[in-house]
Amino acid sequence: MIASIRLWWILASMLPLAAWGRPLVRNIRSTHEFDRLLKKHSEETGLPVIVDFYSDSCGPCRMMAPIFQKVAKQYLDKAVFVKIDTNAQYELSGRYQVRSLPTFSYFLGGKKAHQAVGGIGEQGLQRDVDSMVRQAEAENVILSLENLRSFYQEQDAAKEDGDIVGIHKKCVDLAKSRTVDECVGAGASQLARKLKKKYKSAPKLTPRFSEEDRASKNEKGDAGKEKASSSSSSSNSGAPSNKPNLHLATLEQLQEELEKRMDEERDAQVEGEDPMEQESDPEFHSWTPSGYPEKMVVVGGGPAGWSAAIYGARAGLAPLVIAPSMGGQLAGKGVDVENYPGLAETATGPALVAAMRRQALHFGATVEDDVVTSIGPSGDNGPIQIQTNTTGLIEAHTVILATGAEANWLDVPGEWEMRGGGVSSCATCDGFLYAKKSVIVVGGGDAAMEDALVLARTSSKVTVIHRRDQFRASKVLADRVLDHPVIEVVWNTTIQEILGEYVESNDDSA
Repeated sequence: MIASIRLWWILASMLPLAAWGRPLVRNIRSTHEFDRLLKKHSEETGLPVIVDFYSDSCGPCRMMAPIFQKVAKQYLDKAVFVKIDTNAQYELSGRYQVRSLPTFSYFLGGKKAHQAVGGIGEQGLQRDVDSMVRQAEAENVILSLENLRSFYQEQDAAKEDGDIVGIHKKCVDLAKSRTVDECVGAGASQLARKLKKKYKSAPKLTPRFSEEDRASKNEKGDAGKEKASSSSSSSNSGAPSNKPNLHLATLEQLQEELEKRMDEERDAQVEGEDPMEQESDPEFHSWTPSGYPEKMVVVGGGPAGWSAAIYGARAGLAPLVIAPSMGGQLAGKGVDVENYPGLAETATGPALVAAMRRQALHFGATVEDDVVTSIGPSGDNGPIQIQTNTTGLIEAHTVILATGAEANWLDVPGEWEMRGGGVSSCATCDGFLYAKKSVIVVGGGDAAMEDALVLARTSSKVTVIHRRDQFRASKVLADRVLDHPVIEVVWNTTIQEILGEYVESNDDSA
């Protein structure tokens, strides 16, 4: 009890209560925080909540991350954007039946209104968000009993007041699930449309939430400060207070107050950030063209590329790393990395690559998120010319190629024709397309074992086909595959041909 009282007093006396602003994208750290967020925007702003369920080991999740950030900036003050790590918040993942990644869930009025799965792209995300924003704006209305009475007085004066109250109550009952006791939202809009159809006129609807309520900047912190100041003054002056004294408070009251203070502290921590500020690495060094050739350029963002960048940066060469943000093979691993030196505790591929990246940037390397399309000489012994997809031409005196490996294809009939139509080389990238379906993995090395384990999370059955009678993979991975209840192994077998057929859509617009 004494420890609880001391902790409560520390939080009460040190908690900052300054005004805050809503962050661009909020990372959810607990189920309680998410439930509180839904309740807040259901009862205080009416804004839709857009949720990105993701995982660090998911390739499409990393590709959608900057798109999610971009769309969040476009719809600031019109929608609330949050991210939930499914590995850390498995309770929320199970509650909302997240089976594939990424999954985008759309909430309005505290309830899930829509869900989209996979790398839906910027256009698909914008379309869904825009639809939810328009729905939220359409439902941001309230029909008061006074306005309904005024309407009937003008249009149907013979209507009994008891009947008017009954009509209004039916509308209120439709909104009971949203913890309000008013005729609001879709119910109010529907009633107004019915009355307009009958009387050629509709009752007056007023906004339920104002623009000030929905703005990312608010004055709740100032109000809290005034309240705290007033409470402090009352306490100092000896005036009576409705709040119990600490020595009279029950354990339940102290725990309730502590939870409230911790929630406010979390809000101050998260919402105190600049809403327009990118959530980027504080040591991130973006590349700025100087007009002169770079001393050293590294092409590739895997372990080899970042190792070269670390050595180059420590030598004072200020290396520029050109690599797409989605990363390479290691960044796309969906299982833990266990065979890399120095990892006493297992880590995911993306976490390991991120640590390498931070180390290189710490020593002065810069990075450009782009893809190299060609490398060639400039003539007359000039600098090497590097052509990229979006940045354009970059010149350098030294170029280190660390582009990694690529998929080892089977070169059998039908393989090329069916690529993208059932044949894939990346289980992490495309596995969500085959959720609850039977899939085949060909190979017996570590890559095949890792892909089989990744697919076993979502697919109904995984069949591993290997041309020998034993795996070449490490014993740890091979044993996991052999012991997995969803995975079946077919030995001494090779793929001769891949058969499939094209199905034409009957939809002319497709």
